[in-house]
Amino acid sequence: MAEDNVKGMYDKARAAFKIVEFWPQDKVDDMVLAVGWELQKKETAEELARLAVESGLGVYEDKVHKIGTKVRGTLYDQIGVKTCGLVEEDKAKGIRRYAKPIGVIANVVPCTNPESTVCCIALSTLKTRNAIICSPHPRTELATYTTVEHIRKALAKVGAPVDLVQCIRHTSNEKTQELMANCDYAVATGGAALVKVVYAAGVPAQTVGAGNVVSIVDATVKDIPTMAARLVKSKTANNAASCSSENAVAIEEKVFDKVVAQLKAEGGYLCSTEEREILRKTMWPDGHTLNREIVAKNAVFIAQLAGLKVPAGTRVLMVMGEKIGREDRFSGEKLSPVLTVWKWTDFDEMLDRLEKILRFSGEGHSVNIQTEIDERRVKLALRANVGRVVSNMGHTEANSGGWTSHLGFTDTLGCGTWAGNISCENINWKQFLMYTRLAVPVENYQPSDDVLFGPYLKKYGRD
Repeated sequence: MAEDNVKGMYDKARAAFKIVEFWPQDKVDDMVLAVGWELQKKETAEELARLAVESGLGVYEDKVHKIGTKVRGTLYDQIGVKTCGLVEEDKAKGIRRYAKPIGVIANVVPCTNPESTVCCIALSTLKTRNAIICSPHPRTELATYTTVEHIRKALAKVGAPVDLVQCIRHTSNEKTQELMANCDYAVATGGAALVKVVYAAGVPAQTVGAGNVVSIVDATVKDIPTMAARLVKSKTANNAASCSSENAVAIEEKVFDKVVAQLKAEGGYLCSTEEREILRKTMWPDGHTLNREIVAKNAVFIAQLAGLKVPAGTRVLMVMGEKIGREDRFSGEKLSPVLTVWKWTDFDEMLDRLEKILRFSGEGHSVNIQTEIDERRVKLALRANVGRVVSNMGHTEANSGGWTSHLGFTDTLGCGTWAGNISCENINWKQFLMYTRLAVPVENYQPSDDVLFGPYLKKYGRD
C-alpha cells in the first residue's frame, strides 16, 4: 500500500470501487467469502490477537475467540442477502428497488478492537461493493494494518481489486481528519468525543456512543450461581475492553447478599469505603479523565496500581454505587473489570435510577436484565432510551452478536439520536447501501373519505 498519501489512497480506492460497482451478486459473494475464510483462519486470528495485545490492551485468548466469532457471525448474517442490482419488487405497487453502493468509506478504528472492528466493517463494505480506507488508533496501528494486509491477500486470491481495502500505516489526527474530509462517507467506532470530530469532517457519517451497561438482577432468578458466573465471564471478557461490557449490576434487595456472595465466589472483590476512594483516585487522577493505564487491564493489575491488596485470582473489583453523575465517576463507563454494585427494592424506582445513570453516561447504548418476569423485560425496553436490551445472557456474548442472540454481529453499535448517531442498529451491511426506486403506473388508488377518516367520522361526525 502507498505510504499514507491520503489523496492517493482515495484515488486508488475510487478506481477499485469503479471496478466492482456493477459486479453481480455471485461475484461479490465469492469475494466476501474469500476474505472471511482468510480472516477466520486460526493462524490469522492468533497473529492479529497477538499484535493487538502487544499494545497492552485486552486478553489474547479472548481476542482469538472474538475474531473467529465475529467473522463467522458477520458472514452468517449475510447468507442469502441481496446487495446487488434488483433487491426487491412489489408488483402490486409497481415499485422495484435497486441497491447502490456509496463509494469510498473512511473507517476510524478503535484501539480496544483494532482487528475485529476492521473484520466486521470490511466484510460489510465488500458485501455492498464499497471501498474502505482504515484509520487506526496510534496505539494499535500495526494490528489494524496487518488485518488489512490479510484482507488484501484474500482479495488478490480471487482476482478482486486489492485497493478496495486500504489502511493508513502511520496514523495521526491530521491524517484521520483529511481522510474523512476526502471520502464519501465515514464510519467511526469510539466514544462520544469522537462523534463531534467525525461530523465536523462534513461528510455523512455513522458513529457510535459510549457504553455503560447496567445489569438489573431481580429475585426471580432461579439459578444465582449460574447467573453470577455468566455476568463475571461477560464482564472480564477481553478485560472489559468492549463497550458492551457490564459496568454495573443492580441487585434486588431480597437476593442482594446471595448474589454478592456468588459474585465473590466467581472472583469478585468488594472494596471497602476506604479502598473505593483509593481506587477512584487511581482511575480518575484528575477527577474526570479515565486513566488510560487501567483500560482493558486485569483486576489484579489495577489493584496493584492503586496499592490495594486483593486475593490472588481476583477477576473483578466491585464498588458500591453511591451517587450518579460527575461527582461519582463510578456511575459511568469504566472500560475495565471494575463493577459498580447498586441495591434496589422497587423496580419502577430502579428504572428511574437507570434513566439518570444513562443520561450521565451510556444513553442510547444497551442495558441488561436477569429476570423471569417478561413484564419487566417489556417495561425496561419501553422505558430505557437504548438500542438494545439483553435478557438472561451475559451482555458481551449477545449484544454485538452471539450464537444465542440475533441482535446482529458487529463491533460497531449505533446509539441513535440519544447519543448523536444516525442509527440505533447493530451496524452491518444494511448501513452501507443506498437505493433507487423505480415506479411504473398502477391503477388509481386515491382513497375515499370513509377509507381515510372512517373511525373519526363514525365517532365525531362531519361537523
